[in-house]
Amino acid sequence: MRLPRQYQQQHRPKKNMIIVGQQHVKDALLKGAQLERIYLSTSIFGNAAEEIRRLAEEYHVPVNKVPVEKLNSFNISDHDGCIAIKGRISYQDLQSVISFIVEEGKVPLFLILDGITDIRNIGALARTAYCCGVQAIIIPDKGVGALNDDAIATSAGALEQIAICRVTSLVKTVDDLQLNGIRVFASDMTAETNVFDISFKEPCAIIMGSEDKGIYPALMKVCDEAFKIPMMGHFESLNVSVAAGMILYEVMKQRIPIGAIGALPAT
Repeated sequence: MRLPRQYQQQHRPKKNMIIVGQQHVKDALLKGAQLERIYLSTSIFGNAAEEIRRLAEEYHVPVNKVPVEKLNSFNISDHDGCIAIKGRISYQDLQSVISFIVEEGKVPLFLILDGITDIRNIGALARTAYCCGVQAIIIPDKGVGALNDDAIATSAGALEQIAICRVTSLVKTVDDLQLNGIRVFASDMTAETNVFDISFKEPCAIIMGSEDKGIYPALMKVCDEAFKIPMMGHFESLNVSVAAGMILYEVMKQRIPIGAIGALPAT
């Protein structure tokens, strides 16, 4: 049987990173195993599947309802309609990260990724973020590329060195950040304000959207301010990881005294 096109080219995880079957997945959740994602067949119902969904919600593990062809594409038999992918990343609670940074006497700087699915971009973003003093990257539990071995390799290990916070709603997360005194800025090519006219010295978070769709409109509405990167030529957009590098360097330039960049303290 030929797989649908959307399943023909995928980054298949290594078999030692896969947990197979409803009972094994349930046991992994109960033991507190770090899981990247759970795939449940759309044809699976009953108490076991409901218990998996309940535990996944409790432990903040995303669950994707998928056709059985998706599960078959992992080239594993007897999956019982359920497969989980082990996580390489230990996700952290956002409020705990905020409290820790403030208690350390540091100025919060977060990067929010909205709809970025290319794992090479995510890896490059993490590498740049770590080098520019970002303390945490915030991602949604759905609509973002998997933080797998390829992403970690592209990041040169930065994804394992920086705090990663996975949240169920970016809109609610923006509200939580603002309640903690953190301003939220959006990178948008249609904005009127240039990036170097924004003050990033205060606690802040920067949202980067996908190159094709940009930032989700509802998310844009709750931001404090939007800015753009001015360009000389008439071109539609920059690569998201390149754009983030320009923005984060501007943040670092504003925050670090002249002459001190060569000896930055660890974040």
